[in-house]
Amino acid sequence: MKLLVKGGHVVDPSTGLNQICDILIDNGRISAVGESLTTPEEHCSTLDASGLVVAPGLVDLHVHLREPGQEDKETIATGCAAAARGGVTTLVAMPNTRPATDCPEVVALVKEKAAHTGIHVYPAGAVTQGQKGEALTDFQALWKAGVPAFTDDGVPVQNLALLRQAMQQARTLGLPILDHCEDKNMVRNYAVNEGEVSRQLGLPGRPAIAEELQVMRDVMLAKETGARVHICHISTAGTVNIIRRAKAEGVAVTCETCPQYFILTEEEVLRQGTMARVNPPLRTAADRAAILEGLKDGTIDAIVTDHAPHCAWEKAQPLEKAPSGMVGLETSLGLALTYLYHAGHMSLMKVIDRMSTTPASLLRLPGGTLQEGRPADLVLFDPDQVWTVNRDIFASKGRNTPFHGFQLKGKVKYTISMGQIIYQEDERDVI
Repeated sequence: MKLLVKGGHVVDPSTGLNQICDILIDNGRISAVGESLTTPEEHCSTLDASGLVVAPGLVDLHVHLREPGQEDKETIATGCAAAARGGVTTLVAMPNTRPATDCPEVVALVKEKAAHTGIHVYPAGAVTQGQKGEALTDFQALWKAGVPAFTDDGVPVQNLALLRQAMQQARTLGLPILDHCEDKNMVRNYAVNEGEVSRQLGLPGRPAIAEELQVMRDVMLAKETGARVHICHISTAGTVNIIRRAKAEGVAVTCETCPQYFILTEEEVLRQGTMARVNPPLRTAADRAAILEGLKDGTIDAIVTDHAPHCAWEKAQPLEKAPSGMVGLETSLGLALTYLYHAGHMSLMKVIDRMSTTPASLLRLPGGTLQEGRPADLVLFDPDQVWTVNRDIFASKGRNTPFHGFQLKGKVKYTISMGQIIYQEDERDVI
């Protein structure tokens, strides 16, 4: 079956295309991109995209799907449904499941369960067995099973000799190490940034230096081993500066951040309590400004969600006991459009690049482009539609978002994966 996406404002960072035109999809792939495309065949549907932006489907490099083992928080099905609602067509699933994604069997399980969701799910392989930081997993076996990267995410490897060995093996396989950079002994299970808010609450805090020391460690090891290292969800001004300098020196280091780090500050914890508890924590206004500048100048390569669903009862616990994390798949594009594009900080092209094209290239994934012959993964959104975040209607099981009630500008209308409409927001008919 063919599908003609007609009259949309096509924005494709991979080619620089930024104009009103049509996209013809045939057998799940893009067969033509151009103005006034027509097809004489009767078995071709037409989707009127006038007034909408048409872009490559979003690629989220940092998602917690929780399955297997924590299906009370999220399942692969509900997580992927949330992704579709947010315009995400490709995602990388973190390995902190139960059991951890530390062997080909768990990789296969995740892929099998995701196969019918319409979302391209790539399970990341754990660096260490059981994510215990003691012995490396079988990188070769995980590579053959199709993992795009290795990470222990929330429990980053502290043993430097082991991490160096991991980088050397990953380099040989051509895959990156994704690292959650916080020194374990300095942050423990503390709930907030070390600073004014932690002092006001009388709680120990997670200092910025705990992130920055570990980022510096990874930069040095990347330089020494030649490995590709990707720093997860950066949050401090110091980290931005370290990565900016490392890139200038030619070190193979890249990084990502999340909407919460360029929108919110530590004061949000005083207003929303556990809903604003994340790792790394929300930081200061100066840190937020530095993250924004890093996005604008290209130091920060990708915008991800770190989508981390939790049960309501868990987040209802006292701040110091509740788990860290917030959901984000259904709000990330709206937040980026509102606080980056409409705020005048970044062009539409750059926003899509950070959320689709560059993330795909970092892990060498198939998405992030609308070039002819490539998979027809698209997001269609109204950049000017104003809407209010309502966690009660999320597709995700998680309701833990600090953005509930926020008024955003920019709304996903359709998500298309491999030529199939997997999400449709309104009642506009496909003819």
